Amino acid sequence: MSASYLSVPAVAVISGLAAVLTGVCWPHLIGVPARKTQGATLGLVGAGAVAAAYFAPAAAMLTWLPAAVAVGVGAVFLIQLLRGTGQAHRLESIVGIISGVLVTAMGSGWVAADRLAGTDGNPALLSVAGGAALAAVAVTLIPLPDRMAAPLGLLAGGLTAALVALAVAGVSWQAAAFSGVVIAAVVMAFRRLALSRNDASNAAGRLALGLAPVVTLGSVVYFLGRLLAF
Repeated sequence: MSASYLSVPAVAVISGLAAVLTGVCWPHLIGVPARKTQGATLGLVGAGAVAAAYFAPAAAMLTWLPAAVAVGVGAVFLIQLLRGTGQAHRLESIVGIISGVLVTAMGSGWVAADRLAGTDGNPALLSVAGGAALAAVAVTLIPLPDRMAAPLGLLAGGLTAALVALAVAGVSWQAAAFSGVVIAAVVMAFRRLALSRNDASNAAGRLALGLAPVVTLGSVVYFLGRLLAF
């Protein structure tokens, strides 16, 4: 998000690297076979989606997002066919890797969101998103049960986004607060996912789990910006 203060190409490079790294590490997180092949597939999907968002016309920046997801899903099924019959964990591989396709492709939203800010470099959208996400992440670090952490995270995200909006000219604090709640909800959902896992992932798996909410928020932030006309 801080890269948005530099340039759109900087956002594209960082988003692309994050999507590729998430994709490569994703099979380690869910513990499926053929990790190198499936990780490479996810990385290519993420990089392709980011590149498409960068070069697409301004009126349709995420037009190629469904196509990237479709290609990724097709590649997942092709890999499973090439593995042959009777292979273990086939269903887990398909479902888990398809979820990774969606996560990595959604990272392209950061590029679209930064382009949505306009050539004047208005940081309102990404500033609100960054403040809400950081507030929600801070709440996830507090050792509280879900019934307390979840509403506290939503409150912190919405309140922080509204406060950021008050400091940025021309941004409605009501729209910012709504966006902050949605962004915080995504972060808290990944907190629940992390806590529900009872297995010990390796370093690559933990990295994927840490990057996943950041990458996923890209498209969420973009669509919030389009919906609320930031």
